[in-house]
Amino acid sequence: MGNILKLGIPAGSLQDATAELFRRAGYKISFNSRSYYPGIDDDEIDCLLIRAQEMARYVADGVLDAGLTGYDWIVETGADVHEVAELVFSKVSRRPVRWVLCVPEDSPVRTVKDLEGKRIATEAVGLTARYLERHGVKARVEFSWGATEVKPPKLADAIVEVTETGSSLRANNLRIVDEVIQSTTRLIANKQAYADAWKKQKIDDIALMLRGAMAAEGKVGLMMNVPRQCLGKVLALLPALQKPTISNLADDAWVAVNTIIDESIVRHIMPRLRAAGARGIVEYPLTKIID
Repeated sequence: MGNILKLGIPAGSLQDATAELFRRAGYKISFNSRSYYPGIDDDEIDCLLIRAQEMARYVADGVLDAGLTGYDWIVETGADVHEVAELVFSKVSRRPVRWVLCVPEDSPVRTVKDLEGKRIATEAVGLTARYLERHGVKARVEFSWGATEVKPPKLADAIVEVTETGSSLRANNLRIVDEVIQSTTRLIANKQAYADAWKKQKIDDIALMLRGAMAAEGKVGLMMNVPRQCLGKVLALLPALQKPTISNLADDAWVAVNTIIDESIVRHIMPRLRAAGARGIVEYPLTKIID
């Protein structure tokens, strides 16, 4: 049996987003509803579905060589792992999630100092305890098994909860008092595994492809033929990722221009490119951009 990398895939809310990112990176992950062992089209990788909350601990202990989890859970568990790459994606958006301190709208609490001696419910007990310690506040922090938003005011004076959009907090008539921490997804590795040359290369290759897939998100390629006399006007219209590539054509009077732009501006820029003299304008999709 050859070398095998044991890779943790986050179960739950990040599962589908992770599988989609891997798909765009060139890996096909398939899930069986009754199995915690997803398939992947790479014979050198064994996948295991693990809750993001537990991932860092299993990677630190060497049960897994690498895995994806949130920075918040690395901090919460205090796991001693190597962070290979930051991957800014989540279940809803492409921005960090936030752990926030919340109270009911009509609560007299205005700052964290007002929670001295009060009760706070949260899934992230360690994060919350360290946050209170930084502010010199002593409060009772209780682990919440779920439905944390409904606990104030009867079961808790405040909560520390994760949010992306804030919609659930508003729906439960909660007000944000302070931000405790921002978190993004990280590819992490066991330190001993990362010291192994083969595993390090395998993990670094995965990281490179995942970053490349994320870099390509929302971007497309444009190629076109341009009369040399119009090249200056065309280039002035292109907000390129880097400088456009310009190639000679068989007809010396024309050049080919190839560039990368945000997909959102294509419909605005194509007519202007044509008016500036470009012809044969072709838009093509991108799946990865590797620097």
